[in-house]
Amino acid sequence: KKGGAAAAGAAGSAGATEEDAKEAAGRKWVNRQRTLVFSSRGVSYRARHLMTDLRALMPHSKKEAKMDRKDRIGETIPEICELRNCNNCVYFEMRKKRDLYLWVSKMPHGPSAKFLVENVHTMDELKLTGNCLKGSRPLLDFDAAFDKEPHFRLLKELFVQTFGTPRNHPKSKAFIDHVLSFFILDGRVWMRNYQITWRESNRDLEDTQLTEIGPRFCLNPIRIFDGCFGGPTLYENPTYTTPNAVRAAQRLPNATKYRNRTQNKVDRLQRLEDQVLSEDEMDTVFHDAVDSD
Repeated sequence: KKGGAAAAGAAGSAGATEEDAKEAAGRKWVNRQRTLVFSSRGVSYRARHLMTDLRALMPHSKKEAKMDRKDRIGETIPEICELRNCNNCVYFEMRKKRDLYLWVSKMPHGPSAKFLVENVHTMDELKLTGNCLKGSRPLLDFDAAFDKEPHFRLLKELFVQTFGTPRNHPKSKAFIDHVLSFFILDGRVWMRNYQITWRESNRDLEDTQLTEIGPRFCLNPIRIFDGCFGGPTLYENPTYTTPNAVRAAQRLPNATKYRNRTQNKVDRLQRLEDQVLSEDEMDTVFHDAVDSD
């Protein structure tokens, strides 16, 4: 009896081991996507908070110290990504302490896209009611317009590999409770993050609702490069206007007022010079008579 019990126990443990092996094989981490999220020195507090929010939404992301702006990003960042074992990169770059640019690149051979970040609102700033578990995998929702243009299809694939959390990632949770949405409007990419909620009484797909969590921001495409942070240009936005040109156009009315005011001063002086009366010969007649007396 003891021998039969031992044999049965051994057979049961062997079966459990096989089931555990099958379950572990089903949970195998196959899609090993890692994204490096960092920035250059001199970024504003709003950009820093946005970067922190993106890291919280991406359990497959990694941190790195701020990079000096004088470094060549096309040579330095691929080396950093290789050392950190990352095959995607999200890099924030600040110019003139007011213009925020975002690089999304695939390592180590590209492609890469450069955007101007506009209308930034972080999670702490919005105070929205939505919430999700940290580390949960998001659904990626893309507008139908992403499939109409070749450069938008390329951006869609780049966003999927960068922001999509791989299945069975060690730092990710085993369920999905929020959705990252990407929309196209006015040639820009608008990003939103929503929580998936439903009624406690009936958890059907038809009863689900979306509650915004944040952050929210807008990406204005500038260029898409074939290489990593450079190389041949695959796409260039023909409607893109630099922030310097926009600010110059905003200052143009004030500059016109100043030029008009200066020209009015010059015209007034010229009128005063033209209105000066010439000397009359009869003015000195009586003076000569008084002197003779």
